[in-house]
Amino acid sequence: MQLEKIQTKIYEIREKKVMLDFDLAELYETETKYLKRAVKANIKRFPPDFMFELTKLEYDSLRCNFSTLETTGRGKYAKYLPFAFTEQGVAMLSGILNSDKAIETNIAIMRAFVFVRQYALSHKHLTAKLQELENKYDKQFNDVYDAINFLLQKDIQETEQKQRKRIGYKNNEPI
Repeated sequence: MQLEKIQTKIYEIREKKVMLDFDLAELYETETKYLKRAVKANIKRFPPDFMFELTKLEYDSLRCNFSTLETTGRGKYAKYLPFAFTEQGVAMLSGILNSDKAIETNIAIMRAFVFVRQYALSHKHLTAKLQELENKYDKQFNDVYDAINFLLQKDIQETEQKQRKRIGYKNNEPI
């Protein structure tokens, strides 16, 4: 099973990396309703930090990002909101889904979660470095911006001064 394929099915919801029931069912080569039925029959194994049901708003927001379901026609829409499984929830699935395919898939999914976690940790380091550089150079660019504004304002003031009608005396004669 391709690691990249699994990685595209890991989403961040409620600040947690999760996989959705219909994506897991596809990977396990089963129907979503059978996966949900197995989970509901073993619901004590899935506390809220292992699995949660998406809200309608969360699901609608996700559907904007991908179009896996058609919205017209009989049976073409989800009747129930999907379950979101954290890494621990996916690991718990391996205890209730005992087929060879489920075991193979779970191993691949665990590897994908580990890869995503390692990437996120290294990415966090890079993000912090970029933020540090941005803050450093933003200050310098703000100084340059302020200097340019000052020069532009000075130029505008000098132009306004030249356009004004002169008053006063030069060599004892009115100007």
